Amino acid sequence: MASVLVAGAAGLIGSALCRQLLAEGQSVIGLDNFVTGSRENSAELQALPGFRLIEADITLPWPEALQAEAFSQIYHLASPASPLDFDTLPLEILMVNSQGTWNLLDLARKHQAKLVYTSTSEVYGNPQVHPQVESYWGHVNPVGQRSCYDEGKRFGEALIVNYARVHGLRYSIARVFNTYGPGMANDGRVVPQFLLQALRNEPLSLHGAGQQTRSFCFVSDLARGLAGLMHSEQTDGEIYNLGNPQEYTIETLATTICEVAGIPIRLQALPSPRSDDPERRRPDISKIRKAIGWEPRVSLREGLELSLTDFRRRFA
Repeated sequence: MASVLVAGAAGLIGSALCRQLLAEGQSVIGLDNFVTGSRENSAELQALPGFRLIEADITLPWPEALQAEAFSQIYHLASPASPLDFDTLPLEILMVNSQGTWNLLDLARKHQAKLVYTSTSEVYGNPQVHPQVESYWGHVNPVGQRSCYDEGKRFGEALIVNYARVHGLRYSIARVFNTYGPGMANDGRVVPQFLLQALRNEPLSLHGAGQQTRSFCFVSDLARGLAGLMHSEQTDGEIYNLGNPQEYTIETLATTICEVAGIPIRLQALPSPRSDDPERRRPDISKIRKAIGWEPRVSLREGLELSLTDFRRRFA
């Protein structure tokens, strides 16, 4: 029986997706090189029946353990994604979304498997269209501080689309918006940063005036959407926004986390660390809603409560 391959299985989204697929009765092989993946997430998965981990770098030739397997579905979630990684791992990010994507495409072609690629809302850059729709080409600085990630993902999309035109590969591309939930790394992104500051009863740091907007999707909702794209033939050869369409300012996120944590609301304004950070983010999800009926189910407050409980266990 062919297995499902999940590249980036030890990350937040990858580990949630593996749990989703295992609950469906799938046999799952996870790949991760643990540059940013979590050993704790991996250990929890390896305790579940039907899961096997292969430690590997998808930018390199495949290890023998992988070559002996057969795959019906391949998910590509392998990429560092934190703004801190843009400074420390820019070449690795570019490689995993270029050579790594090519290697997975070759593997999918070999096994006649469908590939689902997790792109990002960052392909829209600092958008001039709001909310963002899949037909929008974006407003991206190709040489800015975020370019390794923004342009890496844009190249990954272009590579997949053109590879499929040449070889007839089945694929779907998901442009993932901000995602959070239990299992998050303490990697400098806004939700884990605020949760840790709240647990330490510190002022929450707002970069700029805190009026930038984001849309926050709980990780189990995101994993369900990725699986839905894989399972539907209607989604073949298409690109979909995947995220929660509720839009919040960063200031509202901060005050909500203070309320959930039961601490006084104390905010500290700081200069923005990057000049090309997007000012607004909100997905138009009408396309994926029509294709597979996907909707996020977990509210921001409910998701933050679950995330805070997890952070209290791991970091308090």
